[in-house]
Amino acid sequence: MHSDYSNLISIENIFQAWSEFRKGKSKRFDVQEFERNLEDNLFELHNSLRNKTYRHGNYQSFYVQDPKQRHIHKANVLDRVIHHLLYTFLYNLFDKFFIYDSYSCRLNKGTHKGVKRLEEFTRKVSKNHTQSCWALKCDIKKFFASVDHKVLTELLRKKIKDEDVIWLLKQIIYSFYSEQDVGKGMPLGNLTSQVFANICLSKLDQFVKHKLKAKYYIRYADDFLFLSKNKELLHEHIDKLKQFLSKELKLELHPKKIILRKLEWGIDFLGYVVLPYYTIPRTKTKRRIFKKLKEKVSSENFNQSLRSYLGYLGHASSFGITQELQNQIWLWKID
Repeated sequence: MHSDYSNLISIENIFQAWSEFRKGKSKRFDVQEFERNLEDNLFELHNSLRNKTYRHGNYQSFYVQDPKQRHIHKANVLDRVIHHLLYTFLYNLFDKFFIYDSYSCRLNKGTHKGVKRLEEFTRKVSKNHTQSCWALKCDIKKFFASVDHKVLTELLRKKIKDEDVIWLLKQIIYSFYSEQDVGKGMPLGNLTSQVFANICLSKLDQFVKHKLKAKYYIRYADDFLFLSKNKELLHEHIDKLKQFLSKELKLELHPKKIILRKLEWGIDFLGYVVLPYYTIPRTKTKRRIFKKLKEKVSSENFNQSLRSYLGYLGHASSFGITQELQNQIWLWKID
């Protein structure tokens, strides 16, 4: 057996993956049930990986509102321990090859860092708001449902030479497929889907940097954005992006979400709208915050929700909104 695979599936790594998975989930029934025979379950998992008899189980399917409706597929506890095992392995192997301005599901990145970077880029492109600045924003049509299994596997093979590790990764990749195509799709509920997305779209990042030579580019999952003072140059990128995505990744740009905007009009990205000199929360997000808090005003976790929303508002120029929110809370409580 290859040393990479033996090391990956070591009992120490499996217990570590369990420990990572269990955080914040100890009160869930399925986790408690698994924990009753924890050592037996984990040693049995280790043996099934060593003998390569492991097969991924079925998914539980449900919908969440976040804020738009999303179709989630949740794996069982045993499989989610494997997801944690592979996530750690893949993250450590691939993350150092990702571009700096990829912000989704990475340590010390995230939406707020992405928005701060966008603010920084707008200042540079506009020469401190003295020149024009254009933004091209795109996303990929039904990205998670459209990821091609063969394309993803080949991208993994470029860094992973151990066929036993590839075998295990394929157990996860091929455990799920979209309703439209059995050779495509990743479940939104899998932790591995997050790192697979970055591995897949890292190829797009490299194309953008090395072929399009785009200096001011930010990506968060399948949302990505270019900045330039040259509107025509950004327009030229669109066809090149379409061709690259179709040929190399078997993906397509969402035709209704190719947006070209001037900085003065506001650049809507990652829940905020960036304008010259300041950033504000998206209007839809503001309305949703007010609606959610009004619903929770009498509940015991109201203060926790309020702190969370105030934290979100704190990343923008939101003094007026915060004051309005506090006035509304006072009115709701006496209503």
